[in-house]
Amino acid sequence: MNQPHALDPAPGLALDIRGLEKTYASGEKALKGVDLAVPAGDFFALLGPNGAGKSTLIGIVSSLVRKSAGTVIVNGHDIDNASEAARASIGLVPQEFNFNVFEPVIEIVTNSAGYHGIRAPEARERAEHYLNLLELWDKRKQIARQLSGGMKRRLMIARALVHDPQLLVLDEPTAGVDIEIRRTMWDFLRRINDEGKSVILTTHYLEEAEALCRNVAIINHGEVIEQGSVSHLLSESMVETFVLDIDSPQSSAATDQALVLEGFVINEISRERLEVEVPRGNTINSLISELSRQGIIVQSLRNKSNRLEEFFLRLVQDARSSDGTGDGIGDGAGDNPGTKVGEADQ
Repeated sequence: MNQPHALDPAPGLALDIRGLEKTYASGEKALKGVDLAVPAGDFFALLGPNGAGKSTLIGIVSSLVRKSAGTVIVNGHDIDNASEAARASIGLVPQEFNFNVFEPVIEIVTNSAGYHGIRAPEARERAEHYLNLLELWDKRKQIARQLSGGMKRRLMIARALVHDPQLLVLDEPTAGVDIEIRRTMWDFLRRINDEGKSVILTTHYLEEAEALCRNVAIINHGEVIEQGSVSHLLSESMVETFVLDIDSPQSSAATDQALVLEGFVINEISRERLEVEVPRGNTINSLISELSRQGIIVQSLRNKSNRLEEFFLRLVQDARSSDGTGDGIGDGAGDNPGTKVGEADQ
């Protein structure tokens, strides 16, 4: 392994990664010189398809995986030279449930506080605080195995926060939970971010990243292929796809003739529905005007998928085309804005 080198921490960063590499004993190179900067107080998303390297990166940041080269500084603490301080400043919520399922909920949280040197009375007080916030206080005496999947996820978050870390890292935090619980968790994560904690999440639910995060990095084949604000990335998206419900008894769509819209691409036409690609520089207003000119009335329209999801898929597909490789991106984004892209990193 390359020897760590001294590096002055950049001010104002919750996470500062430079030249990070990871090569496994099998020879697989999971990370290939990753550079990543997450501002303190940010709500940051790390996106990528199956096997992109997200979980490896999170494992290194949280000192669970040994890096091969590069530098990682967490809240000003180098993980090589100040590993204990770096670990103490992170709260990690992993993908898999890794608590003792035969322990009561309250004990799982207070014991975690004890591992961080917090005395019993304060540990119990903190556990009560977070279990209340996450709507688990009435379950405090139940053993963990009796909780639903969503409750177990919330228990993991309470355990990660009980020692009051500056940075909360969540690896697929809402995987396997229903929509109502997911929205409740979103509200909680927004709240703690508003209160000053930095939050990093990996997710395959692109709706989640667009709804929650200010900045995002997209990783593919162990490399960051795009990084920036969510709003900037969306503004760079070249094409947005819309599904339109139409009313056009006299239109070419109703008579099964090819419909041509100048400046737009029609991917799918039925008697009641159009799927239209709108390139950057064109507008929905001009689309509706062009349809109206041809006697087609738009009853409703919606995005085929959320904009970040569409941008993500196009970006990764472009990267695959350029290097001639493929990976498990899944079947692509359907009409459901919560479409899951790929599966968890192995």
